Amino acid sequence: MDDLSPAYEQVLSEYVRHLSAERNLSAHTLRAYQGDVRSMLGHALRSGATDLNQITLPTLRSFLAQQQGTGRSRTTVARRATAIRVFLAWAAATGRIGTDPASSLLRPKASKHLPPVLRAADATAVIDLAGTTAGEGTEPPTATVIRDRAVVELLYATGMRVGELCALDLDDIDDGRRTLRVFGKGRKERTVPFGVPAERALHDWLLSGRPQLAVSTSPPAVFLGSRGARLGQRQVRALVYRLTESVAAVRMGPHGLRHSAATHLLEGGADLRSVQELLGHASLATTQLYTHVSADRLRSAFTQAHPRA
Repeated sequence: MDDLSPAYEQVLSEYVRHLSAERNLSAHTLRAYQGDVRSMLGHALRSGATDLNQITLPTLRSFLAQQQGTGRSRTTVARRATAIRVFLAWAAATGRIGTDPASSLLRPKASKHLPPVLRAADATAVIDLAGTTAGEGTEPPTATVIRDRAVVELLYATGMRVGELCALDLDDIDDGRRTLRVFGKGRKERTVPFGVPAERALHDWLLSGRPQLAVSTSPPAVFLGSRGARLGQRQVRALVYRLTESVAAVRMGPHGLRHSAATHLLEGGADLRSVQELLGHASLATTQLYTHVSADRLRSAFTQAHPRA
């Protein structure tokens, strides 16, 4: 971690308070922004800029060039460029600097690479395996097995982010409409539908599984861990990694299920706007990435199957 001057530590602390109080960012995003700005300020300090007003456009460009030179991915460098622009725009708007050196800073293009996508049959196999992972034979499934199946069913059925799933509370479920109230990035609320298989898995968990894990201090979370606390994202990631490796021999986390759900929806005829709404994407351009995946799969199928390919 970069050692900053007291002046830089002070302004970074003020900025983090601003993000926390006014931008309503998730803890993960907040840490990422703080780390990105800290890295830039550390670079500026080493370059001789001891005050925010001494940070120039060449300072910022040299920082991003250094990031690329040390092997950072294009996505990471693009995110850091965005974090710098937002920070310095805030500094200019609050009078901490006279002019914003990042106003003409070009944002590096992020990589459009998407992780592997499960075939629909493999997605079904992953869900089926989730219901048998810890229980075999004639023994009734344990509470964690019932939970794990509901978790994977919902991840794939809704395309939710893992953090959104773990944050679900009981009153976010609308049984009559078969929908969930989901709070995405920036606490933006959206309504997400789910199908009959996910409904059955969720019903089994709430009726048979959750009561076995709930304790007097349990929160109103939909999904609970083995000790009755809210189920953690790390546990869900470990579960999905294990299942996808067993079924498809590929290490794919919950975000891979999200990508798979989006791709399968588009291949099934869903329109981009609907998929954008389902996934909670702020920009349609993000959703359009999945059309490239579908086109690649179509091209591959054509090459393999058409006699004149």
